[in-house]
Order: sequence, then C-alpha cells, then structure tokens
Amino acid sequence: MNIHEYQGKSILKSFGVAIQEGIVADTPEQAVAAAKELQAQTGTQWWVVKAQIHAGGRGKGGGVKLAKSLDEVNEKASNIIGMQLVTPQTGPQGKKVNKVLIAQDVYYPGPSSTSEFYMSVLLNRQTGRNIVMYSTEGGMDIEEVAEKTPHLIFKEEIDPKTGLLPFQARKIAFNLGLSGNAFKEMTKFVTALCKAYESTDSSMFEINPVLKTSDDKIIAVDAKVNLDENALYRHPDYAAMRDITEEDPTEVEAGEHNLNYVKLDGNVGCMVNGAGLAMATMDIIKLAGGDPANFLDVGGTANAARVEQAFRIILKDPNVKAILVNIFGGIVRCDRVAQGVVDAYKSIGEIPVPIIVRLQGTNAEEAKKIIDESGLKVYSAIQLKEAADLVADVLKK
Repeated sequence: MNIHEYQGKSILKSFGVAIQEGIVADTPEQAVAAAKELQAQTGTQWWVVKAQIHAGGRGKGGGVKLAKSLDEVNEKASNIIGMQLVTPQTGPQGKKVNKVLIAQDVYYPGPSSTSEFYMSVLLNRQTGRNIVMYSTEGGMDIEEVAEKTPHLIFKEEIDPKTGLLPFQARKIAFNLGLSGNAFKEMTKFVTALCKAYESTDSSMFEINPVLKTSDDKIIAVDAKVNLDENALYRHPDYAAMRDITEEDPTEVEAGEHNLNYVKLDGNVGCMVNGAGLAMATMDIIKLAGGDPANFLDVGGTANAARVEQAFRIILKDPNVKAILVNIFGGIVRCDRVAQGVVDAYKSIGEIPVPIIVRLQGTNAEEAKKIIDESGLKVYSAIQLKEAADLVADVLKK
C-alpha cells in the first residue's frame, strides 16, 4: 500500500529518523496557516509547497515550488491544489492533487556545502534478504544513475539474524564520502531507517534525496513508503492512512468484494481462480491474438455471488470485447462454478460481449453440459488451447 510523503515522514520521525519538517494542507488558506506555524516551530524564512500524490517526479510536473513569502505560499498552493499533475510515473492522464505539504526550507547557508544522496531499503528477492541501496547521486532518477554510472550505486545486505550492524552503518557513511559530525549523523540515520523499515513491515522505503545540510545534519527531504498490505492487520494505524482517491475506483470496488483485480489496457476480460493460472491465462490470450484487459483472481470460493460481481467489474471496462473464464476445479467443483456463471448471466441480464468458459478438474464434464444446455451466449471449453482458439474466433467477429 502506497502512502503520501507526509505520512511516510511521520512514520520515519516516530522511529527517530530526522526529517524535513512540514504540515499538510487541503486549501490555500490552510497552507498559509501551516507556513506561519512552521515558521514559529523551525524559524524557516522560506517554504516548499509540495503536491501530495502517489507518484514520483512531482517536481518535473510542476508539483514542487519554492515560496519566499506568505503571499507566494498562497499563490503556489492555489495553483497546485486541484491541478491534474502529470509526472513520468502517472502516465499522460496524470493525478488530481487534493492536498499539499508545506515544508521548511532546509537548503539554508552555513559553514559547509550541502550534499544530496539517494537511499532506499528494500527486499533483494534473489537472496531473500533486505538491502540498503544508496548513492552519492541524490536528487536524480535512480534508474538513470544505474544506467549511466552503475559504479556509483552501492548495496549493503542485511543479515536477518543480526539486523544492520554498526560497522555496516559506518561503511555506508564512508562510501558517501562523509566525515566528522556528518559521518556520525549518517550512521544514526541509516540505523534508524532500517529499524523503521523492519518494524513497519514495509515493502520499500525510498528517500531521494537524503540531505547533508550546510551545518552537517542528515535529514530525509522526501519519503516514498510502500507498506506490505499482507501485514496491515498488525498495523491498524497505518492501514488508516490509505487514500482510496489515489487508487483506481474499479480496483477499490473489487477489493471490497475480496476480488484480486488489476486493470490493464487490453480487450479480453479474465476471470480466473489462482494467481498462477491467471498469469498463464493472460499469456494464452496474448498468443491467441488478444490482449488481457485485467488480472482478476476470484479465489478458491468462486460461488455465484462472487462470479456475478466479477462479471460486473469486468464489464465496467468499455474496452472489453470478450471474457474468458478459466477455472480449475480443485477446492471448488466445476459444476458449481458453471451454475454460478449461468445464474450470474441471468441476474445481470444481457451481457454485450461473448463469454468463453473453460472449466477443468472436478466435475468438468458436468459443468460443460450445464453451460451447453443453458441456452445462453456462452462458449464452453475443456482444454486451454480450445479456449484460446475460441477467444481468437470471437475477436474476429
């Protein structure tokens, strides 16, 4: 589950990670009030107005602006709140900005120069261990750094038995070229960051940039946090941070019915039980000349009510020209699924696209008979290739 920058920073701060202080605002008036409060708390004379959406590259799209007065805070916030912000990660449609973060200016003058670093904590799926990935090239797209200067990206693997050890934190600070108080601050920063990552059951913490200020403090200027949804039952306070306005409405509706649904850009709707079978079904659709319109796993209890809801969700996509139902009858009997398909069809009414139903496993032959004798515009198949050929045929019509 993705959360906003201001939420990610609040989590980091609770674990002792130094952050760029800020206050979230929903309106320009609240933004000005937040700027005044922040000035009283931190003494900042300038402010950064930052759009809060679940996407990176906000600055490139005009979603991050520096304000040097309260009037500018009002002006920048007025321009950003309500805008459709397009970044390299949102796609051409962009995302609507509903709130902004008013943050303190941390690039103030001091006895030394400032430096920006990149740092993230995530799981290395090849080794099954968490790693700290970091670079001296902060403030840039890490993909670009990896492509052009891969030698500037460092990785530190964390042993799950011990966690991040002190010598590893010192090694990270050394590789970033730090010394003196900045070196000490970075070791504290990395240690607290790893503790926050592990304690919150997160999938990823990404901070770009991590800033060494002109007075040698180390702070998180940004925070991209992804929480593991499977562990949210242990963190109800984090689960409450979910912002459904940032998610696809159809995916949100599917989740309310315990359906695993991801919208894609194709023309063939998929209804499958089991994630592995769903992936294979998407592959067979491509081989047949179609494109999957979605990933939809109805789970092991594909009863009539769930099948009906799955149909309704798939049909919300106007690009769907056919639907392929591919169910393996292990936990659930195929004939029950077939009856569920027939009942759902009748309940919904006339479905405007052809439906191919492939049922294999327990009572597959009985299921095919139910489909064939239903009198509905439903094509039945036993073999996966047979279902793929039917998909190709109906798309040509």
